[in-house]
Amino acid sequence: MKMATRTAEIEIERLMTLHPKGFDLSLDRVRRLLERLGNPQDRLPPVIHIAGTNGKGSAAAFSRALLEAAGYRVHVHTSPHLVHWCERYRMAATGGGRFVADDIFADAIQRVAEANRGETITVFEILTAVMLVLFSEHPADVAVVEVGLGGRFDATNVIKQPAVSVIMPISLDHQAYLGDRVELIAAEKAGIIKKGAPVVVGAQESDAARSVLVETAERLGSPLHVYGQDFLAFEENGRMVYQDGTGLLDLPLPRLPGRHQFANAAAAIAAVRAAGFNVPPEAASFAMGAVEWPGRLQRLANGRLMEFAPEGAELWLDGGHNPGAGTVIAEAMAAQEEKLARPLFLITGMINTKDQTGYFRAFEGMARHVFTVPVRMSEAGVPAEELAVRATEARLSAEPVASVENALKLLRDTWDKAETAPRILIGGSLYLAGEVLAENGTPPA
Repeated sequence: MKMATRTAEIEIERLMTLHPKGFDLSLDRVRRLLERLGNPQDRLPPVIHIAGTNGKGSAAAFSRALLEAAGYRVHVHTSPHLVHWCERYRMAATGGGRFVADDIFADAIQRVAEANRGETITVFEILTAVMLVLFSEHPADVAVVEVGLGGRFDATNVIKQPAVSVIMPISLDHQAYLGDRVELIAAEKAGIIKKGAPVVVGAQESDAARSVLVETAERLGSPLHVYGQDFLAFEENGRMVYQDGTGLLDLPLPRLPGRHQFANAAAAIAAVRAAGFNVPPEAASFAMGAVEWPGRLQRLANGRLMEFAPEGAELWLDGGHNPGAGTVIAEAMAAQEEKLARPLFLITGMINTKDQTGYFRAFEGMARHVFTVPVRMSEAGVPAEELAVRATEARLSAEPVASVENALKLLRDTWDKAETAPRILIGGSLYLAGEVLAENGTPPA
């Protein structure tokens, strides 16, 4: 039944008043609900299932770009969204996927909520069931499905036999749910590995994490593809070279900035191949230039906020929020510094479940000053005054301000125009990234 008056976002807000917020990692509730819905998870196209602490969204974006460039119709599920809930569901279409239409989205939410019959469940579990309903009812050649949290007990792990399981870099994050050692977190992420299904292990900083993933795949008899062992990517003469057992691919540098994106792109190429999809070299080349992933080292070249920055300033936006992400973001900013030297300023907002000082440490010796701001889109936002203390613990100069706009204005009004215009990185939280894209008038499309 189509809904004429209620939108999908109204439906979601209603559900959030009825069901607990946060995570309660279990598969029992979602399996019960899916059974009432006719087990849509058993009627999906081939699935590329992606877990990891950092890089899983980029891997999903590269996978989509590769497959669409080769002419495949691709569903994509990612989370969280930045501005609108519909961003989590990109529906397959000829010529490239589109965010789910509001009426189709609202109808699916209502049907899933009715099937749940008011029983205890989390909103993420309902929205995962919505994804499975949508992806099972609309034709596609492949579905790229990103895990929400963890892996073993994540609601997406009702997928019984993916075409490939992908585990991206693992580091400490969500310790309250996943454990306080990287090998414990790796064991949770490894829960998406299924017996006999191919596994791609992305670049891992931790040998302990890599060992857990490899041992799990070997125990389950899953064909294994490990970054640095079975495939890799590197820069040569201003190009990205991908190498695996079948040979080399000479590709343009990825559109997504940062050297870490070479490894993310490589994992996606390996995953698409392991899943059995043919992506010709010319399609892979096109994909490197077409890939998009908003809020992750995104250069803001236009929009409302630009008018508040110092004239000629570079504005960058990234939602990375843990020490591992801080490291790769800082490395990307260092690479930009090598291309064109500019003073680096941070405008940072974070939530209280993250290692704030650990994030800031990556920028020691790089950032001239930090403006800390509140995160209005989350109840867990760290007060700007407290976050400034965390930044000073990492030996950074810091001060709290009321908003991103205020920080930009303060920097503009005090900037010495005789100096090179600054490079400004806004980041620390996906909630903040979404807030900035909304205020800037440049939401994901």
